[in-house]
Amino acid sequence: MCGIVGFSGKFDQELLSAMNDSQLHRGPDSNGSWFCNENHIGLGHQRLSILDLSTNASQPMFSADKSVVIIFNGEIYNFLEHREKLLSEGVSFISNSDTEVLLNLYLRDGYDMLQHLNGMYAFAIWDSRNTSLFIARDQVGVKPLYYTNTPKGFLFASELKALLQEGTVSRKIDVKAVSHYLTYLWSPGERTILEGVKKLEPGEALIVERGKIVKHWSHYKLPYKANIEKISSKEAIPKVEKQLRKSVKSQLVSDVPIGAFLSGGLDSSSVVALAKAESQETNIECFTIRFNDKKLQREGMAEDLPYAQKVAKHLDVNLHTVDVDSSIIDDLQKMIYHLDEPLADPAPLNALYISELARKNGIKVLLSGAGGDDVFTGYRRHFALKQERYWSWFPKYIRSSMRVITGLGNKQSPTMRRVAKAFQYADLPEDERLVSYFYWMKPSLTKNIFAKEHHGILLNYDISEPMKETLSIIEPGVDRLNQMLSLEKKHFLADHNLNYTDKMGMAFGVEARVPLLDPDLIDLVAKLPPDMKQNGKHGKWIFKKAMEPYLPKDVIYRPKTGFGAPLRYWLNNELKEVVDDVLSDSSIINRGLFDPKAVAQLIQYDRSGSMDLTYPIFALICIELWCRIFIDNTVPKY
Repeated sequence: MCGIVGFSGKFDQELLSAMNDSQLHRGPDSNGSWFCNENHIGLGHQRLSILDLSTNASQPMFSADKSVVIIFNGEIYNFLEHREKLLSEGVSFISNSDTEVLLNLYLRDGYDMLQHLNGMYAFAIWDSRNTSLFIARDQVGVKPLYYTNTPKGFLFASELKALLQEGTVSRKIDVKAVSHYLTYLWSPGERTILEGVKKLEPGEALIVERGKIVKHWSHYKLPYKANIEKISSKEAIPKVEKQLRKSVKSQLVSDVPIGAFLSGGLDSSSVVALAKAESQETNIECFTIRFNDKKLQREGMAEDLPYAQKVAKHLDVNLHTVDVDSSIIDDLQKMIYHLDEPLADPAPLNALYISELARKNGIKVLLSGAGGDDVFTGYRRHFALKQERYWSWFPKYIRSSMRVITGLGNKQSPTMRRVAKAFQYADLPEDERLVSYFYWMKPSLTKNIFAKEHHGILLNYDISEPMKETLSIIEPGVDRLNQMLSLEKKHFLADHNLNYTDKMGMAFGVEARVPLLDPDLIDLVAKLPPDMKQNGKHGKWIFKKAMEPYLPKDVIYRPKTGFGAPLRYWLNNELKEVVDDVLSDSSIINRGLFDPKAVAQLIQYDRSGSMDLTYPIFALICIELWCRIFIDNTVPKY
């Protein structure tokens, strides 16, 4: 796990150093760079030593004849089998790293190497033989990669802040992306908050020549097919268990100690249980959050700690606890700085504190349960979607009435909020309704918040466009639940959860691994009947059945809780002054993005209880703070 930066164009070596230095936190163990003035190429690397801790594994790494050079961020979990094959073909190695295996796979297979990789990665390979720069990102987007084109050439980096070390990178705000951050709390697809900066999407690759992108393609597609495998649960459960164990085992390869997030939920508990079963180590250091705030129950959330303690005792692992309370809001700017994007969710702060504690305890690698809900189901919207069969066939006018009636409920009640949300878009067409499950604010309301000068940009823009594009390439006949799961993995997972999991860990030089997102596991579960995933009220049904030999049943079948904070309460109490300051008329007018009257009305609706707009308001705060950190400074700082 590291940080990579680079360029192809008329940039200088000083820029390469500045970009590399801005990502020091991603790889505090060592760094390296390579600059070729003749070809206008620069590559930089910050190293977090995980595999082969010697200098033989340092980067940038060169081929034997120096014609090809690679920088790599991530881990290739099947590198040992590829190494054995390459050795049998006569390839010699000077290190025991996966980076050198990756380099030699390219020398043998070229771009086709991508079909053989199981891992999390973002890498760049300069090939002087054809004067091209080859850049790729892993299948599900565990590792981030940003890029931009400027009049001087092409730049890329693990983090957006590294790109802004170059003064010619445009700071122009992408109004369409901002509408995404308000509607979804994150931006689906390639857009970022800056018009000129894009995300390389999961499973994509680029070829750059002389500072320009000459090829851009997808090397991986989500494996959803209309023909579901005909298999009984008796056959499927052991297959899932076997693949879960294999996925976890493959991600235990490391030359440094491995720890784990342990919230006490099914996903993290399962990863720890399987790691314990597969590991030769006698113990696994685990980390969790103790939230010292009784207001959690106001938000419909239960306390995780008792479950985490029960799992730790059951598995006989050490559990380290971070105590947090409402004072965590003081680190909001720090969170936004490291996120690179204004993701409106306080949950990343929990991951930030756990990563800090892990690093203090000498742990560089943490196993995470991220992805379980996106592969097996588990979110409330999956249950809500399955309930549509009881009402979606009603005529539109009846569905419109359902929307109106449920919208009149008490917004202070967690249950009534969820009911209202389930029917808020009941009268929309099928595809639009599917996308609407990801909305936190109505697109029409989102558009009205913007200052008048931006209305033209958004007038005919469909905020659901990136999500609909993903739906449009899914094979006809795929059931609705699997369509939603494709949106989860392609967007909610990659553009939100994995983004913050990576950034919060790397803020303290900690690598987060996600065994539940192994491509082979994703492929297996995608083929299973939908009812083996969301079975009535039970999400992750088959996952739970597979884990019954490993965990207590009251842990497996505990109610779903969020890994967050009592944000609704905070906005009207501890954060009230922050809301009034950051979203004041003068602040809004000075930024020029939003209409101050519309923002004030939004806050009033939320405080009066007539509408639940907690997260859109938090999104507005995060957007303004992001601008102060990334736009108002020559280079980002907080």
